[in-house]
Amino acid sequence: AAEAVARACDGQRASAAGLVLVRQRPGSASGVIFMTLEDETGVVNIVVWPSVLESFRKAVLGARLAMVKGRVQRTADIVHLVADRLDDLTGWLDLLTQEDEAGQPPPGPVAFPSRHPRHPRHLRTIPKSRDFR
Repeated sequence: AAEAVARACDGQRASAAGLVLVRQRPGSASGVIFMTLEDETGVVNIVVWPSVLESFRKAVLGARLAMVKGRVQRTADIVHLVADRLDDLTGWLDLLTQEDEAGQPPPGPVAFPSRHPRHPRHLRTIPKSRDFR
């Protein structure tokens, strides 16, 4: 969770999962990608070095929901999670809106249990990420 990353010590291993809000690849950053993830507890700033990008390119560039594992980099109140692994969890977003013909959620375990599997106005509330592309 973003909250746990924010409390972590410098160098500590941590992970966070959330919606990908922004991807940035500044020309002056020597191939480094900066991502911002948001979960229910806040936001996490992610640093993706070029070597990690090579291994996890599809997840870095395409995920709308991602899990990131890495080490915390803390300088005073500025906290980043330096990624060493990224997983694309975008498929989980479909669980928020799937229903069968009778309006029931799919059978089996659901990653996000809820009494209301669909938004009451039948709107998708998942924002698209704002990317550098």
